[in-house]
Amino acid sequence: MTEPIVDAAPALDFDLKSLPKVSLHDHLDGGLRPATIIELAEAVGHTLPSTDPVALGQWFRESADSGSLVRYLETFDHTIAVMQTKEGLARVAKEFVEDLADDGVVYGEIRWAPEQHLQKGLTLDEVVDAVQEGLDAGVDAVEESGRQIQVGQLITAMRHADRGQEIAELAVRHRYNGAVGFDIAGAEDGFLPSRFKDAFTYLAEHNFPATVHAGEAAGLDSIQSALVDGRALRLGHGVRIAEDITVEFEDAEGDEADDDAEDTVGMVTLGEVAGWVRDRGIALEICPSSNLQTGAIANFGEGIENHPLDMLYQLGFNVTINTDNRLMSGVTLTDEFELLVETFDYDLDDLLELTLNAAESSFLPLDEKEALVEYINDAYANLG
Repeated sequence: MTEPIVDAAPALDFDLKSLPKVSLHDHLDGGLRPATIIELAEAVGHTLPSTDPVALGQWFRESADSGSLVRYLETFDHTIAVMQTKEGLARVAKEFVEDLADDGVVYGEIRWAPEQHLQKGLTLDEVVDAVQEGLDAGVDAVEESGRQIQVGQLITAMRHADRGQEIAELAVRHRYNGAVGFDIAGAEDGFLPSRFKDAFTYLAEHNFPATVHAGEAAGLDSIQSALVDGRALRLGHGVRIAEDITVEFEDAEGDEADDDAEDTVGMVTLGEVAGWVRDRGIALEICPSSNLQTGAIANFGEGIENHPLDMLYQLGFNVTINTDNRLMSGVTLTDEFELLVETFDYDLDDLLELTLNAAESSFLPLDEKEALVEYINDAYANLG
């Protein structure tokens, strides 16, 4: 499969915060308010790096901005520590929804790992119920303010642990109590999705969808295992699918040339894995700022301008834009959209397409998905 790379669209000057957004990859324990962390830590006796909200927020961002996924994940020790009670979980979930709505998100899938919140004696079902209580309260608060938002839980298993089957059964058990999908997360390198093959089979037998973290800290083997063993309908990050794409530049005579030479054309060849992912519309849950911080795009360059998401988008991959962890990365979905506009000159049509990609890749029932798509299209159309 070989095709040319085309130029990006013109730059956009617009208030992006008001645009309706869809968030598919946002971790509950990565989106706490610093002030809330401080209050909850005091209540449970947990020591923090700082008790000043501004300084604490800065500490999270600096710790995450290390170029290492392992270091990035270490910051969660503090957020998880304050999410071990029903009250703490419910408050964090409620504020999470409110913050999404404040950023213009109208639909969000919120992923988190219940097995990490049992330190104070709660059961798996109790923590799921507590989070759902908070999510419901958040939705009610948003509606009372005259806005609207819909959310669902992505029940997540930690890939370095051995509770995959148990967590899969938990997710299916709560499918009518807010759970919309399943995921595995945590240290990716060395922990292929095949470790949870039986759990993914159980989910498939119960017609329960899965998105799988793959193609972030590990490469094509992780993605292939997510597709085969995990039956993934979406790839969490998935950015390293670009490693299965070859770009060769030719001049007007068809001879090989440098990519910065004049009058050259970039010819792209997709490998088997990349072709499969693109041609079947498997969504890539790309998180631009997080990918830069964790070193997920290190093979492509150091700056955000080297992120392969633009190439993937232009080649027709089902690209969606997400935040991953708003606290650690210090970003909102609006910030990520602004980054794309500034870096790749995306316009309103591009942002609409990326948003519709996310809406159509959501784990909503078809009728609700169609209603969401219609709402987004109408909102953009009203912008004129």
